[in-house]
Amino acid sequence: MALPIRQQARYWGIAAAVFFLTLWGLGHVILPFVVGGAIAYFLDPIADRLERAGLSRTAATSVISVVALVAFVLLALLIVPMLFRQLAGLVNAAPDILSQLQVFLTEHFPSVMDQQSALRDTLNGIGRTIQSRGAELAQGLLSSALSVINAVVFIVVVPVVAFYLLLDWDHMVARIDALLPLDHRETVRAVARDVDRVLAGFVRGQVSVCLILGTFYAVSLMIAGLDFGLIVGAIAGLVTFIPYVGALIGGSLAIGLAFFQFWGQWLHIGAIAAIFAVGQFLEGNIITPRLVGKSVGLHPVWLLFALSAFGTLFGFVGMLVAVPVAAAIGVIVRFVAARYLDSRLYKGTAGQDDD
Repeated sequence: MALPIRQQARYWGIAAAVFFLTLWGLGHVILPFVVGGAIAYFLDPIADRLERAGLSRTAATSVISVVALVAFVLLALLIVPMLFRQLAGLVNAAPDILSQLQVFLTEHFPSVMDQQSALRDTLNGIGRTIQSRGAELAQGLLSSALSVINAVVFIVVVPVVAFYLLLDWDHMVARIDALLPLDHRETVRAVARDVDRVLAGFVRGQVSVCLILGTFYAVSLMIAGLDFGLIVGAIAGLVTFIPYVGALIGGSLAIGLAFFQFWGQWLHIGAIAAIFAVGQFLEGNIITPRLVGKSVGLHPVWLLFALSAFGTLFGFVGMLVAVPVAAAIGVIVRFVAARYLDSRLYKGTAGQDDD
């Protein structure tokens, strides 16, 4: 006989409290293990495909690890330093860009750019702030991340954890499944499958979309000759998980920079705009439908709230677990709502009359 609902709620509440207390108290300690687990979850489908192709689990995990190591080294040696150089260059160029904007507005709209104009003062203030704070912010983000994470331990532990978790992933899932309460096993399995579907659609699918579009934007903008094409493409790809926002932010920034760099060369400016138009077409009609599929039930507003709340409460590790926790909460809420719509509390006597 199943436990009473009140007692079940008590046990699940205790489990949730232990989870959040662990995040709050041991966030920095468990960070490498959370990152390693996320990497293993992301790569598990690739390992499964390699197994179906004839490799053993150990061989599949080894192949993935070698490829990931090579990719990480190339990223660390080639891409990341270039990103920081372009970010620093963009920060230093911001006052000149805003100065050119002031000249343009003064020539074409003198009434809004007189000496007493609030717009003029605002542009001057933005330029000074970006130059004085921008580089400091970029360096501060890197230094604070390294000091919090303890870089050496992080870099060593994460690949090891990811390797062993990926190697034993199917075995761990089977062991957890065997520990599920017998009275609720099928229900928990159904909820877990829905959570996995949401995570697979969003994390694996949407992260892939962000990487593909970020690479497309960065490479295309660099080929088009935009000075800060790499950092603009990275920004656009990073926020692509919010529909239209990535293209809007990246396109506005890229076209604004193109006006500054290619003023009068309308073909170049049109090419920059065309890159984001092509990116939007590819995202909406080819990339997202294939990698993410239909709606995964993780609304961007709910995701942003989860990232903000968990980041504020639990720091960087909270941001990492925000997506899976948000997905699980969303699935559970939909499950409870479906049960409610099928209950007598909702149907009442009207539901009985329909029967």
